[in-house]
Amino acid sequence: MIRLAALAFASLVTAASAQASPVPEGLWSLSKGKVQVRIVACGEALCATVAGLAKPNDKQGRPKVDKRNPNPALRERRVIGISLLSGMKADAGGWSGNFYNPDDGETYAGRIEQGGDGKLRLKGCVLGGLICKTQVLTRIG
Repeated sequence: MIRLAALAFASLVTAASAQASPVPEGLWSLSKGKVQVRIVACGEALCATVAGLAKPNDKQGRPKVDKRNPNPALRERRVIGISLLSGMKADAGGWSGNFYNPDDGETYAGRIEQGGDGKLRLKGCVLGGLICKTQVLTRIG
């Protein structure tokens, strides 16, 4: 009986958490359709990878690589498939953590919020939040 009560309580807590911050799983468009991002739940966090690029190859016709990564050993990995989020956990009204930007090779403190319009807003900041930029993600699948 105690086991059943504990299971029921755990189910209620899980349901309440899910209602507070529904996970925006799926395929999203970023940078006006130039990048497709797949978001999935990873335990209690969000994970995201580059799922596709409007222009997947460089000017020489080779697949684009992570050439600005601060780690020289990672500069030859393909951009498609790169993990973009780390430690992105649910909090009041969204998710907070870090995200990697392969365009400049930097990792930023960030926040994702889901708007009433069904779009996601990814806000990244530097200098303790003094300078911030927001990108809008639109669901495509």
